[in-house]
Amino acid sequence: MSDNIGSRKEIIIIGGGIIGCSTAYQLTRHPSFSPSTTTIKVIEASKHGPAQGASGKAGGLVAKWAYPKELVAVSFTEHVRLAEEHNGKDRWGWRFVGCGSWEGKGALLSKDSDTGVGAGGRRKSLEKKVGLDGTRASDPVSRQRKGLPKDLLWVDENLTHSYSSMAPDGDTAQVHPFLFTTSMMDLAIEKGAELISGRVTGLDISDGQVTGVTLVHNNSGQKETLPATHVIIAAGAWSPSILPSLPISATRAHSVTIHPKPSVTIAPYVLFTEIALPDRRGVTVSPEIYARPGNEVYACGPGDDSFLPKNVDDVLVDEAACDAIQKHVASISPELREGTVHKRQACFLPTVETGGGPIVGAASYIAQGLFIATGHTCWGICNAPGTAKALSELIMDGSIKCANLKRLNPSNFL
Repeated sequence: MSDNIGSRKEIIIIGGGIIGCSTAYQLTRHPSFSPSTTTIKVIEASKHGPAQGASGKAGGLVAKWAYPKELVAVSFTEHVRLAEEHNGKDRWGWRFVGCGSWEGKGALLSKDSDTGVGAGGRRKSLEKKVGLDGTRASDPVSRQRKGLPKDLLWVDENLTHSYSSMAPDGDTAQVHPFLFTTSMMDLAIEKGAELISGRVTGLDISDGQVTGVTLVHNNSGQKETLPATHVIIAAGAWSPSILPSLPISATRAHSVTIHPKPSVTIAPYVLFTEIALPDRRGVTVSPEIYARPGNEVYACGPGDDSFLPKNVDDVLVDEAACDAIQKHVASISPELREGTVHKRQACFLPTVETGGGPIVGAASYIAQGLFIATGHTCWGICNAPGTAKALSELIMDGSIKCANLKRLNPSNFL
């Protein structure tokens, strides 16, 4: 239960990623929200604004087959509603996509093909599929035998061993994560929320009740204590810097974006690949490839356990890891091989160390008015709307009505 349901609320959200921005949005759309009785402040540590971490550099996959199911059920419906209400198609690239598992071999492009794991870290799976159940002349019989869809023409048919759909039509969609996250923040600001650029250095708790947070402003360097009746920790992989007892670890993931030639049409598919490297016998790599609107393709490699810096602005990009990802996807697609790499990037995903998660709900046994929303792994973009809706109900109504999230309650993890 949330205290002081009918009294004035001063809500502080720590973290301007997709969870924090979506929560600000949902709070401003709650029926009982009024700027005269409720203030909402989102504090983001990056000097560059919201969505500078995984929320801006992820693939943007939205799937009914994601996990945990109790959040997915609410989130997918909310994604559809948000896109319809705010023109998500044009504003943040919302669309349904085909999704499949591709297996085959890569063409030999160079003498060396690395695995895509960043320097300084050991390979870690992103576990995205945990929730699931020569010439290029097209041969219809061959395509049918291999399972390739008729319009999936941007992977080399001759290098394909098999393709299988991973989900029925209508069960997989996508957004551009940076545009979606910043849109949620902008829409929240339109209704009265405030974005603050600064780094939270501590929670203020008195007599078992949250009373505020202390932060250092990015622009001035000045320290300030902001009063609060409710504090939501939604800082992703950096959440333990606010509450050290949180069992959250960080997984670094590298990715690239590629712009194919303007004359090329990239059909809307998300591919989970298994590519046999031609120059490394017995070695396979598994980049994920996401066709995006606007003639862009996103590709990411495996995760690694490299050190988490103090601030999202200090995340290091291993150029070799990005180059390896580009080579891997180029080895199965002439269209991507001839395209231009637009971005090389890295981000950290928050993972619950004890398994399960994410962690969503009130941490009243630590302090009344304290809430946690982190540990969403690679499904933060997908599950943010449901997480945010649940938190808005919990804070504004005193209980979660949209779903049964008892399994995700902080008391199960702390």
